[in-house]
Amino acid sequence: MFKVNKDYLKLPGSYLFSETGRRIREFEAAHPEKKVIRLSIGDVTQPLAPAIIEALHDAVDEMGHEETFRGYAPDLGYEFLRSTIAEHDYRARGCEIAPDEIFVSDGAKCDSGNIQEIFDKDNKIAVCDPVYPVYVDSNVMAGRAGTYDREKETWSNVIYMPCTSATNFAPELPRETPDMIYLCFPNNPTGAAVTKAQLARWVDYANQKGAVIIYDAAYEAYISQEDVPHSIYECEGARTCAIELRSFSKNAGFTGLRLGYTVVPKDLKVNDVSLHSLWARRHGTKYNGAPYIVQRAGEAVYSAKGEAQLKQQIAYYMKNAACILQGLRDAGYRVSGGVNAPYIWLETPKGMGSWQFFDELLENAGVAGTPGAGFGPNGEGYFRLTAFGSYENTVEAVRRIKEM
Repeated sequence: MFKVNKDYLKLPGSYLFSETGRRIREFEAAHPEKKVIRLSIGDVTQPLAPAIIEALHDAVDEMGHEETFRGYAPDLGYEFLRSTIAEHDYRARGCEIAPDEIFVSDGAKCDSGNIQEIFDKDNKIAVCDPVYPVYVDSNVMAGRAGTYDREKETWSNVIYMPCTSATNFAPELPRETPDMIYLCFPNNPTGAAVTKAQLARWVDYANQKGAVIIYDAAYEAYISQEDVPHSIYECEGARTCAIELRSFSKNAGFTGLRLGYTVVPKDLKVNDVSLHSLWARRHGTKYNGAPYIVQRAGEAVYSAKGEAQLKQQIAYYMKNAACILQGLRDAGYRVSGGVNAPYIWLETPKGMGSWQFFDELLENAGVAGTPGAGFGPNGEGYFRLTAFGSYENTVEAVRRIKEM
């Protein structure tokens, strides 16, 4: 008789956003007269920029002619996209990243789950708390997280780094030494950011301890403050300790197209084993590449027209963030985020539990957000709202919350 992967059976409940989606659908079915405004999942709502649409059309036309038709993509991704990424995202910021250190994929979520495959099961991971659930859940599936404590909602082989208001929602260096460190800045879910000096401490720590940092920079396009780094490779020494994940979903609206990339420097080694070579082997074996037309669309993100159009889109979402941030402050809520990230992190009122607040907000205001408890133990008592809705819906949502 066949056997299943027992580590999957250790996962408690359903995936966070599957659960919030289920509750919202049930509420809508029971109250069809009420219009629910969703500020929960971090999905964009603005249409693709004209420069991207034009590139997609051109690439589709190419696929209709024998001389320009493309089949399987190269393992790492097309050279035209990787060279463009290296120039605009890295060399322009003083980071020495070569095109062949960039692996094009169908998104950062997949890469953040898949990257752990090249590491031994005995490695101990460290995560921020609260944390994007994929980092932990994918390690549970791999059998790396240990046993689950339902009372504490923690895993025995995971080091939790509390991110609280006392630390401005940034983690402190852990007392217990990890092998793999997951960092995400600007942060999902708290919207917090760290300065270059703060990030450099983590790079120095990882090099000293022989740890690797998995750095999720999916929201770097939303950074507005000068001292906040866009890439971990802006810090000296990062090439020997860090892997960086990037996404086109939030900076260019590719949540439906699917495109991202991972940077693995050739200097990143353990006992003379190159992580670049391991990831290349995994990538080539298990992945056939993002579609040609999508990679051409990705290239258009960096064109003069594309950059100008996407700058306007990001400003649109950050206008929403400012609206939520100020509106909730005016209503007496304690809030943070919304400056370098499209997420607003608010403290639930009157000591209310985060799932209780989810239900109350949905029932009384018709607004859906995400309970902080779904992101980890230190997320309890907090709630995440996103700025990815329309401006009109955002204004209306804030009005409804104020009237609760």
